[in-house]
Amino acid sequence: MPADLAVIGLGHLGLPLAHAATAAGIGTIGYDVDPRPVADLAAGRPPVDGSLTAPEIRRMLSGGFRPLSDPAELGRVRTAVICAPTPPGADHAPDLTSVAAGAQALAARLRPHTTVLFESPVHPGTTENFLRPLLEEGSGLRAGRDFHLAYSPGRLDPGNRTHDYAHTPKVIGGLTPACTEAAAAFYGRLTDKVVRARGTREAETVKLLETNFRHVNIALVNEMAVLCHELGVDLWDVIRCAETKPFGFQAFRPGPGVGGHGVPADTIGSHRPLRLVELAGQINERMPQYVIQRCATLLNEHGKSARGARVLLLGVTYKPDLADREGAPAAEIARRLMDMGAAVSYHDPYVPDWRVRDRPVPRADSLYEAAAHADVTVLLQHHRTYDLQGLSVKAQLLLDTRGATPAGAAHRL
Repeated sequence: MPADLAVIGLGHLGLPLAHAATAAGIGTIGYDVDPRPVADLAAGRPPVDGSLTAPEIRRMLSGGFRPLSDPAELGRVRTAVICAPTPPGADHAPDLTSVAAGAQALAARLRPHTTVLFESPVHPGTTENFLRPLLEEGSGLRAGRDFHLAYSPGRLDPGNRTHDYAHTPKVIGGLTPACTEAAAAFYGRLTDKVVRARGTREAETVKLLETNFRHVNIALVNEMAVLCHELGVDLWDVIRCAETKPFGFQAFRPGPGVGGHGVPADTIGSHRPLRLVELAGQINERMPQYVIQRCATLLNEHGKSARGARVLLLGVTYKPDLADREGAPAAEIARRLMDMGAAVSYHDPYVPDWRVRDRPVPRADSLYEAAAHADVTVLLQHHRTYDLQGLSVKAQLLLDTRGATPAGAAHRL
């Protein structure tokens, strides 16, 4: 099948898009400047982040999907979508290195009438002020005249089978009205609903608002968790009751920290800071230390010191039932415990090997035996395979940072 679509960047954004396009019968190639994901996909190995399963990868390959490390074929498609990662740099702004590499590879082969779409999370203005010049200078073509250019924020929730690609509305904003319609024509083949923004900056800012909304609300319940513990109030029961309100409330739940690929942005270049987001970031960044404090207090109440204590961490991924560890607070918690002299081990059904400070962390083979042996067991992520009722019986001390244990069965965050 000749390729009609090129997905540039085969990570947590690009792979689900390539999967949806292949399933829709669109001839799709995947390109990545990093040869490792290309080789893994070509061999049928699923990504470590759990965004797709091995059977899904096999179906993609049998459906004609081709992962490539050679950019030559980028010039033969009608649509190219840049999904390169933009991790936070030293100044906490998105690192656009991979975006630039992907854009330059595409620009050298860009043909007239191609639709170029951009999905990587970036600050408002990046499509027009950063990506557009790269494409125009590298191709000699003019965006909005010779080729279409639009931005569409990535919106998928990894592991969520209810809100999949087809059932998640796609926001798009083009450089020109014609660019917007070209983007709508493409995404309309993959999703039930396309939402048109006024332009690229509005579409980019949608991602900014959605990410900051999540972090601000998590910060609120994280502060409530600390307050409710001091007051002797069961926050989990408070949330259960509050979420029955049919309007004006959306339930968020506290945890040991905030993981994931969406990084909050409290400052945008030279513009004034978003003070509420800045404060939310400070609150969320304090949660790993709060978990350490709760562990030390529990140990002290039972006549034990953190130094020399055996601490078992359960679940080191950032989401339940996925292997993705991007931004998960487990590593920071483990480091802080080690600095206090604790002997740290872990269990996670999705993570066979885990290293902290380039040193392997011992993995518990028998979960119940390890919990019985540990001075304190800390539930950091609630995977469905965990029998929390059984664990609460076996563990000497169980600190539940997710509110997943039955009431009274463990010490809750």
